Formats: sequence, C-alpha cells, structure tokens
Amino acid sequence: MFHFYTVSGWLLVGIYFFTAIPTILVILLENRNPVKSLSWILVLLFLPLIGFMLYLYFGQDYRRQKIVSKKSIRQLGEIPKIKAEEADFENKTLPTHHQLLIRLLEKNSDAFPFRGNKLTAYGDEKETFRALFSAIANAKQEIHAEFYIIENDVVGKQFLNLLIQKALEGVNVRLIFDFVGSFHFKRSLQRTLRKAGVEVYPFLPVHFKITLRKNRVNYRNHRKIVIIDGRLGFTGGINMADRYMIGNKLGRWRDTFLQIDGPAIYGLLNAFLIDWYFVSRELLNIETLYSNVTLHKNENVVQIVTSGPDSDWESIMQGIVVAITTATKYVYVQTPYFMPTEVVMSALQTAAMSGVDVRVMLPERTDTLMTQSSSYSYITQSLEAGVRIFLYRNAFLHSKTIVIDDSLATVGSANMDFRSYEQNFELNAFVFDRETALVLRDLFVDDQQQCTEITLELWQQRPLSTRIKESVARLFSPLL
Repeated sequence: MFHFYTVSGWLLVGIYFFTAIPTILVILLENRNPVKSLSWILVLLFLPLIGFMLYLYFGQDYRRQKIVSKKSIRQLGEIPKIKAEEADFENKTLPTHHQLLIRLLEKNSDAFPFRGNKLTAYGDEKETFRALFSAIANAKQEIHAEFYIIENDVVGKQFLNLLIQKALEGVNVRLIFDFVGSFHFKRSLQRTLRKAGVEVYPFLPVHFKITLRKNRVNYRNHRKIVIIDGRLGFTGGINMADRYMIGNKLGRWRDTFLQIDGPAIYGLLNAFLIDWYFVSRELLNIETLYSNVTLHKNENVVQIVTSGPDSDWESIMQGIVVAITTATKYVYVQTPYFMPTEVVMSALQTAAMSGVDVRVMLPERTDTLMTQSSSYSYITQSLEAGVRIFLYRNAFLHSKTIVIDDSLATVGSANMDFRSYEQNFELNAFVFDRETALVLRDLFVDDQQQCTEITLELWQQRPLSTRIKESVARLFSPLL
C-alpha cells in the first residue's frame, strides 16, 4: 500500500483517469466494430499513455467526422455526374446477380457502369512500366496522376522526369502523392516539378501536434490512378518505386495493373477530380477532354469504385462480399495482407463450404513481421472451411486482384484487410468481362507455380510459440 501513495503511483492513477478512461468512454460511445473497439481498449488499459498518443494519431473515426465529404464537394459542381448519360444502367445482357452487384456499387459509391471498354491486364512489371511510361510520353493535353508511393529512386525519378518533360512541352500535368507513403519524395524534387509547370499536391499532410482535429496520419490515400488526355487510364496496385523492377530484400514485387481505354475513364476522372479538389481547392473544368473517349464494341462493363473516409459506406468491401457470395465455380484471391473483416472472412468460408473452389494467395514473407503474423493467424480457420491457401515464394506478392467464375474480376489498390476496407482512400475497378477474367485467372494459375500450398495438417504442426505470436498479432489486426 505504501507504494500506491508514491509519486509514481499517483502519476499512474492520473494517467488512467485523464487519458485512458476518458478515451475508452469515447470509444464505447462511438459504437464501432466490437473487435476494433476491444483492440483499442486493450492497448489503452495496458499502455495508457502510449495508447492515448496512438489513439490521437491513429484511432479516431474520421468517417463519422466527415473530414473529407464527397457530398460537400458535389454541391460545388457537376463532378459526380461526369457523363452519367453515357452510363449503362440497365445491363440487361449480364446475369441477374451481376446486375444486383452493379446496382449496389451505384448506390454505395456512385460508381456508374460503363460499357464498351478496351482492357489490358498487366502481370509483368516491365511490361507495365513500359506501357505506362509510353502513354505518359505520348500525352498531348493532360496528365493526371495519383500515387501512394513515389520513391527517390531510379523508377521514381524516371516517372517524375517524364512529367517534367511533358510539362515543359505544354501538357497540363497534375500530380497527387500521399504525404506518408511518399515520405522519401524530397521537397527539392517537388520544387523542381513546380518550377517546370507540374502542379503537385500532397494528400493529408501530417502535422505532429497533439490535437483532436488535425491528426489524420492514419487515413492515407492508397489509390493509384493515371489518366492520359482523358482517353487512356491505368489503375491497380503498382507504385513508383524500384522494388517492382529491381526488387528489395523481399525480392522483386509482383503486382497487377489494369489499362482502360473507353468510357470507364469517366470513373477514373471522377475519382481524381474529387481528390484534386480536396488537395488544391480547385474545381477543374475539363469538358473538352470528354470527346477523346472511344466507345469500343467490346461487350464488357466496368465500374470504378472508391471507398474511404469520404464514403458513407465501405463500398469496396461490400462489393467484394456480394461478388464472393454469388460465386458458383471459383474465387481466386491475391492479396499481400490477409486480415479480412468478419464479413469478408464469412463470405470466403461460406463459399468454400458450399463447394466453390476458393483459393487465397499470399506472400510467404511480408514487409513487416506484425502484418505477416497477423495474416497467418487467419489461415487455420480458412483451411478448416475448405479454402485453399498458397504462399508465394522468392518474391513479394503485392497484387490485389480477385477473379470469379470466368466472368467477374476486381483489380485495384485495396488489400484484403481492415485498413483498406475501413480507413484508407482506395480505388478498385470492378470488371464484368469474360476476356479480362480469363487473363487474370491465367495469371493466378501461373503464379501458383511459384507457390507452396499449405495443408491443414502441415499448418497445425507449427510450434506453439509461433501460434501464440500470431494470435497476439491478430488482436492488433484492426489497427494495422
């Protein structure tokens, strides 16, 4: 009892009463997902002062606070209605379950469905950068680009030098980069870009001040968008970094990028223009570019779906859940991080137990030990439900793709984890097209040759210490 009355004892009590306890009450009153709430409460109980600081920077629910509201931006102009008259709202040629999914994505993300696109899916990074850099080099009017990571390395500089070159030629170049993801994107390089005429803005700069209103470090723009002359677009999981071409300690990163030539460009433009207004407060008027879009005879439909703190709904996650639960033959998933929300995990398990061939491909090693351990903690219950798990060897699998029944695929920036579904600004293309689905299916099958399939019997032989470590890491999965 004597120690309780020491200065350190009173200090501990004070910390609990003035930091941990009030913060726990705030979390409880927010009525969040119980798993996420419990994770934060555990952190606050065991590490009150550190937990309080972490909560200020990482824990606040900005979706509820509407720090970025698409609705408020829409009141300023016609951004969300870009070429809505060209959208194919009927989609009568598609199966009923696809029509229902399209309708959902219209409602939860204002994602208009556009028919008649020429699509190219890239699974080889050299081909990806060759096509992307060639498109940028041939731009005549406008280049709009948005990336999570722009590194100060060979690939990053090649990309930035291309933008500088095009700006000096008179092309209007606009670039958005995430402040945290592009931490190594030097200010001197940014000044060089601006001097050449490139308009450059960071997304949600981080100011390390202890305030409840401005600490938004946990909400990052993870989207990858490039639009050339309003006619050709790219999206997927690739960033501007050497790791995709040369590799790092994990090997060369394997990713997927989708090239879009057709009306679905309007969806990419819609996403970029809203983000551009948020970072620059400039409402762009680029009506003159709309005539550049070509309507192809291809019988496909593409929806560009965004989600994040600017959305009322977890749009991408909802779309993925519906897509999985309506599968009848197979579901092939590639994701670098596997920390699915309860509803996504249930969808995968239900599909597998219904006889659908469900396969999930993960990297054997990831870039952080905590995320790898947390991802591995979900494998046992997946295997028990009949989900087949493949670990990609020798390199880092960074692809975020799902292909279903030779008829539907999604390619984009969203990982299969809490952060992508609930916190980050993400963008995925939902593609209703047999030809693209077959290409992505073949890429998955080819990648499978570089994998080790995990069996339940083998997985259960892991040491107890490893399983404990994974279980502890899983407690923090909603926070990673």
